Amino acid sequence: MKFGLTLLALTTLMTAFTSGVVVDPPTSNPFFSTYNTPFGVPPFDQIKPEHFEPAIEEGIRQQTTEITAITQQTAAPTFANTIEAVETSGDLLRRVNTVLGNLNGANTNDQLQKIAQTVAPKLAKHSDDIMLNPVLFSRVKAVYESRTKLKLSGDQQRLLEKMYKNFVRNGAALTTDKQDRLRQINGELSVLTLKFGQNLLAENNAYALVIDKTDDLSGLPASVVAGAADEAKKRKLGDGKWVFTLQNPSIMPFLQYADNRALREKLFRAYLERGNHNDEHDNKAIMAKMVALRAEKAQLLGYDSHAAYGLEESMAQTPEKVAQLLNQLWSATVPVAKQEAADLQAMMDRTGKGEKLASWDWRYYAEKLRKEKYALDEQELRPYFSLENVREGIFTLTNRLYGLRFERRTDVPTYHKEAVAYEVKEADGRHLGLMYMDFHPRASKRGGAWMTSYRRQEVENGRKITPVVSIVCNFSKPTGNAPALLTLDETTTFFHEFGHALHGLLSNVHYGSQSGTSVPRDFVELPSQIMENWAVEPDMLRLFAKHYQTGAVIPDALIDKIKKSSLFNQGFETSEYLAASLLDMAYHTLKPGQTPTDVLAFEKQAMDKIGLIDQIPPRYRSTYFQHIFAGGYSAGYYSYIWSAVLDADAFEVFKQKGLFDPKSAQSFRKNVLEKGGTEDPMTLYRNFRGAEPDIKPLLRRRGLMKDV
Repeated sequence: MKFGLTLLALTTLMTAFTSGVVVDPPTSNPFFSTYNTPFGVPPFDQIKPEHFEPAIEEGIRQQTTEITAITQQTAAPTFANTIEAVETSGDLLRRVNTVLGNLNGANTNDQLQKIAQTVAPKLAKHSDDIMLNPVLFSRVKAVYESRTKLKLSGDQQRLLEKMYKNFVRNGAALTTDKQDRLRQINGELSVLTLKFGQNLLAENNAYALVIDKTDDLSGLPASVVAGAADEAKKRKLGDGKWVFTLQNPSIMPFLQYADNRALREKLFRAYLERGNHNDEHDNKAIMAKMVALRAEKAQLLGYDSHAAYGLEESMAQTPEKVAQLLNQLWSATVPVAKQEAADLQAMMDRTGKGEKLASWDWRYYAEKLRKEKYALDEQELRPYFSLENVREGIFTLTNRLYGLRFERRTDVPTYHKEAVAYEVKEADGRHLGLMYMDFHPRASKRGGAWMTSYRRQEVENGRKITPVVSIVCNFSKPTGNAPALLTLDETTTFFHEFGHALHGLLSNVHYGSQSGTSVPRDFVELPSQIMENWAVEPDMLRLFAKHYQTGAVIPDALIDKIKKSSLFNQGFETSEYLAASLLDMAYHTLKPGQTPTDVLAFEKQAMDKIGLIDQIPPRYRSTYFQHIFAGGYSAGYYSYIWSAVLDADAFEVFKQKGLFDPKSAQSFRKNVLEKGGTEDPMTLYRNFRGAEPDIKPLLRRRGLMKDV
C-alpha cells in the first residue's frame, strides 16, 4: 500500500487551523512545557499514555478560551483579529493530537487505543463547538463578504476563502435542529473510524500460517524461508517451524513463489476475509453505518452524496469527472487484464493438472511467466536493493535535484527503537527540518506505508518554524546475516513516501494550514508519485543499486530486463486498483436510505457491474478498505490515478531536459513543493509544466495506449 499523510480520524478539523503560543501550566506533563529536545521534537522518552487525556482536556479548554476571546471582542471583524486569530488557536491541542494519532498508527497498544476511542467524541464535539459557533461564523462571514475591499496577499485570500468554506461545509449555515443532528453524526463517525482501523490491526495480528513440513516450503526463496523461521522463533514456536503472516513482506512472496497451491489458497483467503468473521473484530456493520452516516451528513449539508461533498474541494470537483477518468482507464484496462488471464491459464494448462486460474494463482504464475518472457526473477534484484543502498540512493537523488543533505542524529528522541532520525539541511548547511524513518512490520504498527508530520512548517511571530516529518513503512526485515533486502515494489514505495516527505520538508509558506501536504487528495500524490519514476531509471539505478555483498553495480542486463518487463502484469495491477477506486465511489455516491444491508453482496454487485474478472479481487475489499474507512480517503481513492496522470506528464520534463536537471528540479520545488496549499493546484501545475496535463504519458507508461 502506498499511502501518504493520514493521521487517524481523532484529529479534528480545527486542529488543521492551529499553531500559536500556549501558557504552560505548572505540571510534570511533558505536553504542558516547551519541548526541551533537539529541534523541539516531541520528548517521546517522557510521554506516557496517562499524559494524553489531561493534555487533550487542557488543549480543548485553551482553544475554547481563545475562540471565546475572538467572539467577545468589540472590535469589528478583520482579517487579523478573526481569520488569523482562528488560524493560530489551539496549539496545545494540535500538538497532543499529532503525537497520539501518530503513535496510534505506528506504535500503538491497548491503552492508547482505548484513549483514542475515549477522546474521539470529545474532539468531535469540540470541533463542532467551533465550527457551529454562530458568533464566530458571523465574524468569519463578515470578513469574507468584504474580501474584495481588503488588500490581502494571495495566501491570505486563499486562507480566508478556505476558512469560510470550511465553516459552511461543516454546518455553520444550518438550522439549529440540523446542527444538532450533525453533531451526533460527527461524534458517531469519530468512534467508528477508530474502531474500523483497530479491528483491522487486530485481524492482521491474529492470523498466522504455521508450517512444520519442509515440503510445504517448496518454491520459496531462501530469504523468505529465513524470514518465516525468524518469525516462528520470535513467537517461541521452536525449531522446524515457519510462520507466514498477513503482512505484505510475508504473504506476497508466499503467493508469488510457494508451490503448494492449497496453502496459497488458505493464506490468501485469510487475507481476503479480514474484518469478515462475524466476531468482535468484524467490520461489516461498522462500515455500513459509516456509509449511511456519511450520506446523511452530505444531505444535511445540501449535497447529493458524500462523494459530491468530498470532491467539491478537490481537483476533480465532481463524482462525474472522477467517473469519466476511471471509466476511460477501465475500458482500456479490461482487455489487457483478460489477455493476461488467458496467458496465465495457458501456462497452467501446460502443467496438465486441469486447474483453473484463481486469485491465489495469479502472482505465482505471473512470476513464472515473467521469468519465461523476460528471464527476470525478482529475487535476482533484491541483493542490489538493500535498504541502506536504496536510502543512500534517495539521499543522492535529492541532493542532485535540490541540494539537500541528510545527517543521522542519534541524540533525538524517537517513538520506537526501530525509528531513526535525520537532520535535513540545505546545500549551504542551513537547517531545513527533521525526518524520522521507520521501516519494518511489528504488531504495534498498522499495515501499509505512509508519510505523516509531527510539526508543520509555518511562520510564527516572524520566525520560520521548521517541519518534523516521518515516513512509516512495512518493508522486508533483515534475515540471518543478510541486511533488509527490498523488492522492487518496496523500493518504489520508499521513493514514493520520500516524495511525500519532501513535500512537507520543502514547504515555504506563512500559514500552517497551507503547509506542505495540506492540498487536495488528488494533488497530494503528485510529489510522491513523480519520485517513483527515478527508482527504475537506468542512470539512477547505476547510482544506488549495488550488490550488498560485493558492492558491484547492478548489471546492464538486469536493468534492461527491468525496463523490458515494465509493462508486464499492468492489466492486473491497474485492474485491482481501479476496481477498489470504483468500489469506493459506489459506496459514496449512495443517497440516504440506499445503504446496503449486505455489504458483501453490494461489493459483488458493484464488481460484477464493471466486469471485474473473477481472478482479480479489488485491491481492498470492503471490510479492510482502510483508506476509505479509517484513512481519510473516502471518495478519494481515485486520487492516486488522478495524480498519476499529473506525475507521468510532469516527468516528461526530466526525460526531455535531463534526469537530474537542476533547473527543472528547482522549478518543481518553487512551483509545487514549496507552495503547499497557497494556490489552486492546477495553477501550480501549469506554472511548472506550462500547460495542463496530458493523459497520454500515463497510458503509454501502463501499456494501455493502443486501447484508447
